[in-house]
Amino acid sequence: FWRHYGSLSRHLMALKLQHYTKFLFVRDPFVRLISAFRNKFDRQFGSVMLRRYGNVTGRLADTAAEAFAAGIKPTFHQFITYLLDPETERESIFNEHWRQVYRLCHPCQVKYDFIGRLEDLETDSEQLLKLLKVDHLLRFPSGPQNRTAASWERDWFAEIPITERRELYRLYEPDFELFSYPIPDSVLHQLQTTSSQTP
Repeated sequence: FWRHYGSLSRHLMALKLQHYTKFLFVRDPFVRLISAFRNKFDRQFGSVMLRRYGNVTGRLADTAAEAFAAGIKPTFHQFITYLLDPETERESIFNEHWRQVYRLCHPCQVKYDFIGRLEDLETDSEQLLKLLKVDHLLRFPSGPQNRTAASWERDWFAEIPITERRELYRLYEPDFELFSYPIPDSVLHQLQTTSSQTP
């Protein structure tokens, strides 16, 4: 925006925010992390994680596909460790696929006209199209069939220590609260039960 409009950009953006219909779709923060790990990975981030936490030395494969084909890829635990490492954001701001939504879309500064949930995409998209008065012209496409499910959380987080899960929750707690997602009790409770059984 700044490149296109220069010093006018702040004024034009304010006008757009005032007069445009603003909408946002959100997702359960932990499910979003699982989805980011499953679908949005590339060599740039994988290499950093492998070098920092995977004891990988020497040259990595030239492409993510080659590395993955050779069985060299970060684990979900290494991904979580990467997110919790203060060094990560000292080097560069979180990637948009795992940056907290409150930092990415600024719901406290932008007065959104509509906030939908990916979990309710079909019904929420219908409401949005009615709000935009284009429901007679458009239909949202069906959501992907391989969508990451909330029921997978417990399995994906099974190998993550309780201290890291709690720290991760604190990191994403504003998103849970702002968008009324419940505390992931099934994940945290499972950890507490498991940890109480270990000597």
